[in-house]
Amino acid sequence: MIVGRFEDLRTEFMNRVSYAVYCTMATVDRRGRTRSRIMHPIWDGPIGWMISWPASHKAKHLARNPWISLAYIADEKKPVYVDGLAEWIDSDEEKHRIWDLHRTAPPPLGFDPEPHYGSIGHLYFGLLRVTPWRVELGNLGGEPIIWRP
Repeated sequence: MIVGRFEDLRTEFMNRVSYAVYCTMATVDRRGRTRSRIMHPIWDGPIGWMISWPASHKAKHLARNPWISLAYIADEKKPVYVDGLAEWIDSDEEKHRIWDLHRTAPPPLGFDPEPHYGSIGHLYFGLLRVTPWRVELGNLGGEPIIWRP
């Protein structure tokens, strides 16, 4: 089933990603090969935010190809797939806002970034924004729910 607005799947999406907490994120390297890793996004409506090292291998991949795919599979009958554009955000205002979003969200999705990074000025603190072009709530044995902005 195709839905026209994010709001039409928001509650189920948030339930699933909050339950899973972690997802796999696939990028494409300079030779066109995929590579996956575990990530911990936090969602602000349809926009995902990840704290990540801006000099990592994923950063090198994203510099060449910013399109990513996320997969949450805490319940194999109800996976969540998010395909989107990943962009590094350098705005101090956004960094502070997302730092606070991570800090104030209830666990296990939320966490205090301070013990890991100290501050937004830390070498390993980078802010990655994911803007989906497609979200799919899978339903094994049934029709998936798909949203495209």
